[in-house]
Amino acid sequence: MPKQTSAARRTSIAGLLAATSLALALSGCADYDVTAPADARADAPAAAVEAKDAQLAAAKSAKNEDGKNEDGKNGEAKGSQGGGQATAPGGAADVDCRKAKCVALTFDAGPSENTPRLLDILKKEKVHATFFMLGENHVDKRPAEVKRIDAEGHELANHTWSHQILTDIAPEEAKRELSRIQDAVRKITGKTPRLMRPPQGRTDEEVSKISKDLGLAQVLWSVTAKDYQTNDSALITKRVLEQTERDGIILLHDIYKGTVPAVPGILKELKKRGYTVVTVSQLLSPATAEPGMVYRP
Repeated sequence: MPKQTSAARRTSIAGLLAATSLALALSGCADYDVTAPADARADAPAAAVEAKDAQLAAAKSAKNEDGKNEDGKNGEAKGSQGGGQATAPGGAADVDCRKAKCVALTFDAGPSENTPRLLDILKKEKVHATFFMLGENHVDKRPAEVKRIDAEGHELANHTWSHQILTDIAPEEAKRELSRIQDAVRKITGKTPRLMRPPQGRTDEEVSKISKDLGLAQVLWSVTAKDYQTNDSALITKRVLEQTERDGIILLHDIYKGTVPAVPGILKELKKRGYTVVTVSQLLSPATAEPGMVYRP
């Protein structure tokens, strides 16, 4: 597989710097392996494909049985379905992005005071997302939100402890940035994240090696609203919809005022356009994210 080069796709300082970083990424600064979601699915091991197909068949059978119960006289069976049926980690079990027009929804840098409202919206819309969480002043201050993210079927992921640029610090420090939040999330939920998003999208061979050692795959993005630059929810919505294509990965932040209010309109229009909104792991399935690998549409 050919190697592609790294650098930031965005920065929190200014759009000009973001464009410059992307240009550097394309020009050739550091090598790392990149896999697109469609390629990951196509290369999934035969056993994983068989397991996925069996899971889908079981989900379809269960849905058919539920339909029979609802059409029959057993009102209790119908009433028992809506409240508490568990979903697979990261979302529903019956999503097949090999066939569906999928896009992954991700949120960076939380949890924050905006996260509960976001979770209410996602629950109402029956959508699951991947949350790339920060440790310092976020996970460590808001364990209840972390528990809720997990309990409601969303995907827990790592965005480092304090948002340091991993390519700019010593390897030992980079490892601490990642491992500290792994430990914190595991302590709160009993689960260890398997996905990581490097701050500003900056990664290289050393970061990839560290990620592999920690069991973390790296996830970049194809859609950014640059919501760190604006609180205009209408503009955020417009930017997301203009960039979204099948197998895309949407990057938003649940720490900014304008982002969460934009989410209902984004979801409504994506569904209208035929998209199924999923987590990153659902987008890759039947493949499983490979530690150290960089995934980017």
